Amino acid sequence: MACSGGPDSETGPAQATAAPSGSVAAVCDKEPAGPATAPAGAVVVDPAVPGDLAAKTRSAGAGTTFWLKPGKHILGDDRYDQVSPKDGDVYLGAPGAVLDGRKINQYAFTGHAVNVKISYVTVQGFAAPRDEGVVNHDSGDGWVIEHSTIQDNDGAGLMAGARQQVRGNCLRRNGQYGMNAYSGGSPLTALVVEGNEIAGNNTGDWEAKVDGCGCSGGVKFWAVNGADVRGNWVHDNHGTGLWADTNNNDFLIEGNLIENNDSAALIYEISYNAIIRDNTIRKNNWVDGRRKADKSDNFPTPAIYISESGGEPRIKARTAKIEISRNYLENNWSGITLWENADRFCNSPANTSSGDCTRLVPSVKQCAAPAITSGALLADCRWRTQHVDIHDNKFVLDQAVVGCQASCGRMGLLSNFGTYPEWSPYRGDNVQEAITFKQDNHWHDNSYAGPWTFIAYSADRVLEIGEWEGAPYSQDTGSTYTAQAGG
Repeated sequence: MACSGGPDSETGPAQATAAPSGSVAAVCDKEPAGPATAPAGAVVVDPAVPGDLAAKTRSAGAGTTFWLKPGKHILGDDRYDQVSPKDGDVYLGAPGAVLDGRKINQYAFTGHAVNVKISYVTVQGFAAPRDEGVVNHDSGDGWVIEHSTIQDNDGAGLMAGARQQVRGNCLRRNGQYGMNAYSGGSPLTALVVEGNEIAGNNTGDWEAKVDGCGCSGGVKFWAVNGADVRGNWVHDNHGTGLWADTNNNDFLIEGNLIENNDSAALIYEISYNAIIRDNTIRKNNWVDGRRKADKSDNFPTPAIYISESGGEPRIKARTAKIEISRNYLENNWSGITLWENADRFCNSPANTSSGDCTRLVPSVKQCAAPAITSGALLADCRWRTQHVDIHDNKFVLDQAVVGCQASCGRMGLLSNFGTYPEWSPYRGDNVQEAITFKQDNHWHDNSYAGPWTFIAYSADRVLEIGEWEGAPYSQDTGSTYTAQAGG
């Protein structure tokens, strides 16, 4: 399901904004029609009867198939009027079947039932609170959501449970996220997100409302252990496109088209072990990059941001590193940044995920002085940016298209000087030395077009190509460079 415009295609800057076609998941307003007549044995749901869907779900046994007739289906007038499926229930929408919350109901489908299936249904107008979702609100396991449109809701269009499959859907214009893959219980496993169009989410502009909340974008993943994210079109979200945050592991992110998002195309943060390959990534981070540049912030604001994340062979996954390969990145604000905050670690007041420890240490309380100052805890209390392999990617930059000068077109491999808290064993330049020289982070065999520069060690150390390739950094062995912009 690879996207058009990849490294070997003829797509250049002049075609970069063309509508995607072929295998790209341009599914919004093009969803296949559901069954025009009720399948044998299905319970027919009538839009002329308010609350008919919820009432018939309550009265039917587990494993019932419900067929929603064409038209607008509504629930009751209480905010907690909602549908609570039983195990194995199936909801099929006829052509034109819409479930509308009218900004009265908070949730559409709730409860802990397993193996629920929702297909060919438009779900819209629900008023979920911040960090909560409309469909699969309680993160039931084994749900399948396919060929449905989930749009114009507050909060997240979808939550996620273990073994959830989200295929061929239109997730657009939701107030916070298209999907919030979060469960308050055990880590989510075996999540599939494939062939969806994820567009225009975070209409509530949550980053402006709550400074530094990190709570917006196309999809947010929290503590997911195993995810395949393939063949999606992730575009025009008011924030990050795809954001894996806090103890995620074993991700395969491939064949996606990620473009025109206000922030990064992809953030992989305090997480482990991922394969990121064969994606087309273009025109991302223009809004956030320009905003920071206007404030004279010299951080290399990237399209792919690896933040306190890396390969860890002690944690089971299909890879023991973060491998970023065969991607085509065109006219983003910058390229790829590997970052490790020296002051952010388990039990540090500077860790925004304050209640979480690394996957290698079971208790936050263990990461305290004096135990943290030596032995295994000295390493394992950190989320380390390590074993990152960046190769065979193509980076294209035309500054006239992006509308930037020296502040864009950068790669970054850096940390800050550690200062906080006073008992931290990572103060000083220890982490800067480690991420730059000692943690097996390498660019090699890439292709560059345009005026690229490189930041290493600290944000004020800007390198030209020769300095980046030479000692002591020794990056981008075997890479090629073309001075002019374009494909």
